[in-house]
Amino acid sequence: MMESKELALKIARLLDDKKGLDITVIDVAQRASFTDYFVLVSAGTDRQAQALMDNVEDMLEPAGVLPKNIEGKRSGGWILMDYGDVVVNIMTTKMREKYNLEKIWGDCESLQINQ
Repeated sequence: MMESKELALKIARLLDDKKGLDITVIDVAQRASFTDYFVLVSAGTDRQAQALMDNVEDMLEPAGVLPKNIEGKRSGGWILMDYGDVVVNIMTTKMREKYNLEKIWGDCESLQINQ
């Protein structure tokens, strides 16, 4: 099983491979009891958001890494993939601006993604 930090960075790279925008990994372990890392990514459209989600799922599944839950698959501009210690938020640019999770978790450290 992958360590949560390693998984978060791997997911960030998978999102980058599929042209996800403005990818951010936030270490929320000190402030959140439900997860260690948030991975945030913007998508230009609902269709791109779906493609980003599919890529993460397809690339992690062979390693036995499966999401506990996925919410928002159908539409609405925000897909949440719960991998336990890592929560992936795939949002349209408009939804990301509206909810501004970076500001809410602004006192938490963001990780550098080696792209």
